[in-house]
Amino acid sequence: MLLGREAEADTVGALLEGARSGRSGVLVVRGDAGIGKTALLAHAVARADTDGFRVVRGSGIEFEAELPYAGLELLLRRAMGSIGSVPEPQQRALRAAFGLAAGTSGEPMFVGLAVLSLLAGHAGGGPLLCVVDDAQWLDRASADALVFAARRLDAEGVVMLLAARDGEGSFRAPGLPVLRLAGLDAAAAGLLLAERGAGLAPAVRRRVLAEAQGNPLALLELPLALAPATAVAGNAPGAAPAPPPAGAPGATRTTRAAAATGGAGNGGTAPVAGTAGADGPLNATTAAGARGPAGATGTAAPVRTADVAEAAGPTGSGAAAPTAGTAGPATARPRTMSTAGAAAALGAPDAADAARGTDPAPATGAPDASKPPGPARTGAPPRTADDAGGVPAAPTTGLLPAPEVTSASGTAATSPASGTTSAVGTSSASGAAGADGGAVADGAGPDGFGPGALPLTSRLEAAFHGRVGHLPPGTRTLLLIAAADHTGVPETLLAAATALGVGVEDLPPAQDAGIVLVDEEDRLRFRHPLMRAAIHQRAPLPERLAAHRALADAADPVHDPDHRAWHLAMAATGPDEEVAAALEATAVRARERSGHSAASVAYERAARLSPGSAARAGRLLLAAESASEAGELPRAREFAERAARAASDALPPGSAEQAVVRARALDVRALADFWQGAFPGAHRMLLEGAEAAAAADPERAGRMLVQAVHTGWYLGAVKVRATVGRLAALELPAGTAIRAVADFLAGALADALGPDPSGPAAAQRPDPVCPDPVPPDAGHPGAGHPEAGPPAPESVSSAASAARAGGADPRELAMLCAAGMLRGQDAESHALAVELAAECRDAGGLGRLATVLFFQAEVELFQSRLTDAHATAAEWLRIHPGTRQAQWVSQLNGVLAHVAALRGEDAECRARAAEALAAAPGAPTAPGASWAYWSQGLLDLGAGRARSALERLELLADPLLSHQISATRSVPDLVEAAVRVGEPGRAAEPFDRFERWARGTGQGWAAAMASRCRALLAPDEEAEEHFTAALAGHDPHRRPLEAARTGLLYGEWLRRARRRNEAAGRLRSALEVFERLGARPWADRSRRELDACGVPVTGRQESRSPADRAGLTPQESQIVRLAAQGLSNKDIAARLFLSPRTVGYHLYKAYPKLGVASRGELAALLG
Repeated sequence: MLLGREAEADTVGALLEGARSGRSGVLVVRGDAGIGKTALLAHAVARADTDGFRVVRGSGIEFEAELPYAGLELLLRRAMGSIGSVPEPQQRALRAAFGLAAGTSGEPMFVGLAVLSLLAGHAGGGPLLCVVDDAQWLDRASADALVFAARRLDAEGVVMLLAARDGEGSFRAPGLPVLRLAGLDAAAAGLLLAERGAGLAPAVRRRVLAEAQGNPLALLELPLALAPATAVAGNAPGAAPAPPPAGAPGATRTTRAAAATGGAGNGGTAPVAGTAGADGPLNATTAAGARGPAGATGTAAPVRTADVAEAAGPTGSGAAAPTAGTAGPATARPRTMSTAGAAAALGAPDAADAARGTDPAPATGAPDASKPPGPARTGAPPRTADDAGGVPAAPTTGLLPAPEVTSASGTAATSPASGTTSAVGTSSASGAAGADGGAVADGAGPDGFGPGALPLTSRLEAAFHGRVGHLPPGTRTLLLIAAADHTGVPETLLAAATALGVGVEDLPPAQDAGIVLVDEEDRLRFRHPLMRAAIHQRAPLPERLAAHRALADAADPVHDPDHRAWHLAMAATGPDEEVAAALEATAVRARERSGHSAASVAYERAARLSPGSAARAGRLLLAAESASEAGELPRAREFAERAARAASDALPPGSAEQAVVRARALDVRALADFWQGAFPGAHRMLLEGAEAAAAADPERAGRMLVQAVHTGWYLGAVKVRATVGRLAALELPAGTAIRAVADFLAGALADALGPDPSGPAAAQRPDPVCPDPVPPDAGHPGAGHPEAGPPAPESVSSAASAARAGGADPRELAMLCAAGMLRGQDAESHALAVELAAECRDAGGLGRLATVLFFQAEVELFQSRLTDAHATAAEWLRIHPGTRQAQWVSQLNGVLAHVAALRGEDAECRARAAEALAAAPGAPTAPGASWAYWSQGLLDLGAGRARSALERLELLADPLLSHQISATRSVPDLVEAAVRVGEPGRAAEPFDRFERWARGTGQGWAAAMASRCRALLAPDEEAEEHFTAALAGHDPHRRPLEAARTGLLYGEWLRRARRRNEAAGRLRSALEVFERLGARPWADRSRRELDACGVPVTGRQESRSPADRAGLTPQESQIVRLAAQGLSNKDIAARLFLSPRTVGYHLYKAYPKLGVASRGELAALLG
């Protein structure tokens, strides 16, 4: 048991116990450096080993943080033996991501699905534990894939534990449960210190306890830092640290636990100077004073055993290598250097800095050479870890908050600057050098650690650095090379060391001091990431530059080009086109493997090193587009702004090149604003970009205007009309995809919106919400393009065919679904949406799936397919966390609210409507507002609250909403509510608009709805004619709910006309439909009307579908429908982004509810 972590160990134990019963579980362990995260993972691994689990282990590596899929490859390389259990498309994606096959990995989320399938398959019918330490240093592609898989774990018997340090890196895991480790309580901290610092004077002991704040690593290390002043027995400077006490966090009781978290053997006994190891370059006997790996006498003293707390092993090292139990054959992809690393500051140190051996202040905007070049070091807002809901700039809304388990040890005391290793320009200049070579902060006491002098992490770094200061110069140089080289590969390390005049014989003093160790693969490891950071950051700049230059020279330019490129960048002292080109090539390779975040960092660094403004602008633009693809919106916006400024300086004013760069930059910025709900800004920038590109690149201008129609949709009909006018007037080449989309979209919108009721001058009036950047085009919507071409397509299917022939983007095809519904072409829109959804699933295109699922759910709702609509909308809301698409969360919650209203589920309807209205808080109005208002009005109408219904439905007349599809189709409900309260005049104008729209669609069902409204508004002597026309126009097989509602209203009219027998027939037919569909409020109304006709109905008829009667969950319903169609569990899993075992689990639960025992019986039951 871990000292002071009993409650946390119990939490982990409960997850492991659940996995033995087939249940999966996930936990993100968060806390400061040294707080005991690695120790808790080691404890979990030890218990899992004892219980017969399979275990896969991995770690984030700081200097691989920008190498796409590097962390995932290290984690899964032993599990790749189970790749045969993964569907073929996922296999291809994962192999491509790892560089094991040619081609690209496709959509990043497809790799996440492959991870899910692989883990489930590797479990092999038994429980599996997946452990990832230092997740804050995972490359973005690996982190996204793991979080994707973690969210979908259900019934595989897999437990995933992810540990991440607070205040550093960016490990976003919205929706996952969190265990936050706080400091040890006073009793546990005192016990731990008593076992390590037995010789401390009472006053010093109290000081250490106060400074450590319950942090186990600080309790173990600060006494060593104080050793020169306090004479801790047995821990003289330079000596190996004493073993951790048996109960210390990180020191488990078994040797199995010692190897649990990595090849370094985290959690076991302390390094022992002089321990013999396997033969290898770092363990060879060498002659005293010899330089280089060969020729030798004497013995290097490798350290192969574990150290304290989080202080050892690859999972806590920030360097390295495969963890114990995960070693396997080397993969085909050469290990390449992380983009990490962070480039050296541009410019040489000044004389004063050089004299005192510290770094100069970094040049403006230059990244710190000690850290991976990320947002915090490029001038962009830092990427922050956010347990609760993703990136602050692009919030998402979940249905249920993820549970956060509070550590029983106390409340975490987060230092305001914890994790300061990511700060720009950190160096020993933060204070005067102490006698032992460590940094002493201003106001510090004689021990160098005054109260509040430095954040705890910085104090630990200073303590580690102080110990390095006592080592010989050659040893310090060797440690600096090792700190600059993330791989730990002996050949690379020793080649660079030889170039700087040091060698393997300089290693023993560092081993004796317990600073580094050599693992089972003969790789050099630091005992803790803070040791690496302290050595690298606090080295004089010239020495650091020299170390990176030596490592670049040691790297193979053919097999290790990324490693070489980044070391060259970190050794650069000014612009260098050769280095910039090498980094650009690294970015291209990352982008081909869907490592868009890594590509963005490499492009941006290449831009900094570009001598010319034109090249800098181009690379910044690529950095912006890659950041946008990665969902890193603040960085994308910043890079795009910088690209535009560089282009304006470098390119001739008014040139086509400058116009295109400006348009591309505006496109990126608009997309960033759009995903944040800032629709006015996004719309304005899209119009500006289209105007800039119209002459030089009309196809780009057309695509931007199509997207401007989308953003304008949330800003009101005036904006949409003006944008359609520009789109219709733009000269687009015939036969192109965007021409087909633009023609159909412009025609559909012109027909649906009609002329502006405010007159032609309305478009010229300034809009306070979103002022137009350019004067509205005078062309009439639908006027056609100047260039002759085929006539505009009249149907969704013909438009889609023409667009596909021109190579249309899926987003543009999705817009055709919306345009089709505007024209009443629901069946064709649904067919296209289903087709696009299948393509998204096949390609792993999760980001585009939301759009088409929304359109699919809309049509299913309009077609009275309530169960299907619910399942489709719920599918997206189940998979959406992390996609940062709040507008679809809003709209799909609105669809679910509507389903609930039709079913009479009062609480569910109101909750979903509230979710719809709460999403996308930065928007002028919530994207799903029209659905929310319609749903609440429909709920009131079904419950007989007609006046409340009318008031809610009239909210849809808002100029921001009145043009939307849901607003148009809500009019029949508004007419019914107005008639029921005796104020039909309130429905006159909305009905006139609806009738014009229905007539323009040419659809029989739309005409039937208009006839129903006319019947309600007409005098009694004319009503029956309209009711009869409505019933004739309805197709009861395609839209049974609306046909039944018309029958109910006609039945009510017949009863009032005292034609009770005729009324009863209509009412019985309507009741049967309502009961089959589960539309309880309308079924209840039908029963009351039948009772008033003298035909009482007792009980409720169980004529609903088998799935509805069985009470299946939406997910079970979706799975059984696909199984009844003959799909295998593996096929269903791929389609629904689940694991095959989860599919089997849900079928196992559904069969008894349905009363079937096989797929054959299921197919027979569901038809």
